[in-house]
Amino acid sequence: MKINSFPTHEKLKRKSEIDHLFKKGKWLTVENIRVIHIKSSESFSVPSHRVGVSVSKKFFKRAVDRNRIKRLLRECYRLNKSIYIEAFGERSIVMLFWASKDMPDNFSVVEKQFLSLCKKKSE
Repeated sequence: MKINSFPTHEKLKRKSEIDHLFKKGKWLTVENIRVIHIKSSESFSVPSHRVGVSVSKKFFKRAVDRNRIKRLLRECYRLNKSIYIEAFGERSIVMLFWASKDMPDNFSVVEKQFLSLCKKKSE
């Protein structure tokens, strides 16, 4: 398996995991990125980390724009997976949100915010 990949077993898809995340998760915001996260516990265990991405239809009416931002967020995760794992842990559930009405200018803006989010979490 490649180091810089985003395989299916790392994608947050199960409704039960998403519901548990929203019930017990903690919110963290850095600039335009919001995240809800929870570490795997004895009562609710996941085999490895899982990541989901969401963009509000309220802010971005066009699906093209929402998909673009989701692609950028997934790419940030994929390229900076080792930093993410240090910050959130090997067995965690995380959902990333873009919390702004403004479209990001380019990938480097999103990546910078993602890295500062990981840095803030690890502090």
